[in-house]
Amino acid sequence: MNRHNHRQWQHDHQFSSDNPHGEKNTIKVIILTVFTAAIEISAGLIYGSMALLADGWHMGSHTVALGITAFTYSFARRHRTDNRYSFGTGKVGSLGGFASAMVLAVVALIMVAESLLRLFHPEDIRFTEAIMVAILGLSVNLLSALMLHSGHGHDHNLKAAYLHVLADALTSILAIFALLAGRLLDAVWLDPLMGIVGAVIILKWSAGLIRESGHILLDREITDQIIDDIRTEIEADGDSLIADMHVWRLSSEKLGCIVSVITHSYRPHDYYKAIIARHSQVGHITIEVNVCEKNCSGTEHP
Repeated sequence: MNRHNHRQWQHDHQFSSDNPHGEKNTIKVIILTVFTAAIEISAGLIYGSMALLADGWHMGSHTVALGITAFTYSFARRHRTDNRYSFGTGKVGSLGGFASAMVLAVVALIMVAESLLRLFHPEDIRFTEAIMVAILGLSVNLLSALMLHSGHGHDHNLKAAYLHVLADALTSILAIFALLAGRLLDAVWLDPLMGIVGAVIILKWSAGLIRESGHILLDREITDQIIDDIRTEIEADGDSLIADMHVWRLSSEKLGCIVSVITHSYRPHDYYKAIIARHSQVGHITIEVNVCEKNCSGTEHP
């Protein structure tokens, strides 16, 4: 083969899923979150509301997580042509989502600790002022969630950012409820109790995201149905047998597939690639064809 013509058989491994809309909105949400968190933390300290203070610290810590989301998009884009990443940077988004989920879990545990402290050592709360600030925080959170809601799909990086602002919205709602109840019913204990309730819900969300992103990072995410479909289609000719197959996720939209086939009658690699390519989500296919002249379905090796 002419050495100068071999490049026509090569292909790139740029499987990272660009999401410029999600990246742009994440940066906007970070700016909104920083300013709102500063207001809520200051107001929580001044007005004595644990629910409001927890909401503010919650939003502040999420700035770090949202920063992870923004950095992940930038990193995947800058290194998408780096050959050191054998199958591209498509999994960077899942790694960012996993890291953000861990931050979310830590924040929830801190909220529980702070709320328990206030539950046993209550402080005076200026309810009216605290409620107004909590409503401001809720408005910003809902706007941020709306900006990040669409298009996350398998994009665990964007989904992590969305869950963070959704968690912020939840803590704002619980803070408003606790402050209103505390003002009307003189139930000051509801303020820290809502902090605990919010933390439990956030922990559940975090666990779900850790599980989803962890499955992709460990190549456990692919369902048996996809593998069974590919096996059935290749072995449908009655001669070809799959000796080994690996299917894994390369990015939020594309899968990789490596198949080793044993057959009596040689068929070109393109024959098998065409079969697998029917599954549009498979973006990288590697085929090994082994011709066997004996009983390949038995114990003998080709």
